[in-house]
Amino acid sequence: MAIYKIQIKPSAKKELFKLPGKDLKKVVLKIKSLSKNPRPSGCEKLSGEEKYRVRQGNYRIVYLIDDKQLTIIVIKIGHRKDVYKKR
Repeated sequence: MAIYKIQIKPSAKKELFKLPGKDLKKVVLKIKSLSKNPRPSGCEKLSGEEKYRVRQGNYRIVYLIDDKQLTIIVIKIGHRKDVYKKR
C-alpha cells in the first residue's frame, strides 16, 4: 500500500485550529491516518461530487483523493451540523 501525501487547504487549516483542544488532537490523528488508508471503513463518497468524508466524533473531514499523484487534499473540517452547508 502506498503512502499518500496530505495537503490541507488554508481555509481548512483555519477551521482545524478553531476546534477545541481535545477534539483537535483526534481530528489531526484521523487526518494523518488517511495517508496510509485514504478510504477507511466508514468513509463515504459524497453524492454528486468527487469528494469523500470521514467522521471523527461530531466532526467531519471532507477531502479529495488523487490516486495518480498519491495526494489527499483536505477541503473542509467542521462540526457535522455545519460542514455541508454552502457558503
